[in-house]
Amino acid sequence: MIIIAYHKDHNPEELYRESNDDSVYNQVDSYYVKAAYLLDPFYEGVLGGIQSGIHSIFDLAPDQFKQTTYFKQYYSNTTLVDEFALFYGVAHETTLTVCFGRDETSGVQFSKGELKRIKSYETILSRLCAFHWRQYQPKEGINIVLQPVTQRLRATLKEQHGIGLSPRQAEVALYILQGHSSLSISLNLNISKETVKVFRKQLYAKCNISSQAELFALLMPILSLL
Repeated sequence: MIIIAYHKDHNPEELYRESNDDSVYNQVDSYYVKAAYLLDPFYEGVLGGIQSGIHSIFDLAPDQFKQTTYFKQYYSNTTLVDEFALFYGVAHETTLTVCFGRDETSGVQFSKGELKRIKSYETILSRLCAFHWRQYQPKEGINIVLQPVTQRLRATLKEQHGIGLSPRQAEVALYILQGHSSLSISLNLNISKETVKVFRKQLYAKCNISSQAELFALLMPILSLL
């Protein structure tokens, strides 16, 4: 189990963790909260205004999530085979997630019956979240208004590599890294699938790359600075 507070346009805060195997969460501090959270389906759900309640990561994940470099290099290394989270909005632009997972030591996913029983405790868990959050002091700087991550990404990419992306190209770049197919991106941005392909082609040409893995290698060090 891990409890994380997600803040809009700010890095998340890890509040608690517990696991049978330390390797499950050993990259949270060094990798996840610095940048990788931007590619997490749970965080994407928070940004999308997900309703409070219990949700499975694979129900929220984009259609090509398991093909992403994030999944192969980070999520797979957690050894988690299944994960769900209770989402609860505790403050303005802050959502608390209480994540429960099963790793390779159990080797089985949560059954529908187990999830149904867990969902019966949603109200109690939400009240506990609200109670404990009232006693918690968020880290300094959370209330500072920052530019959206795509704007900061564009500025830093231009400064460090001389690569100038349009706002739409930056959006497409993040969607690609999160595991969205061209069809999924088109639905999220309300543009045609062919237009998405044009943006992807332009993005790859500007970055002088030819794959999602190369895009990941280029952008993740930048995202960790934002």
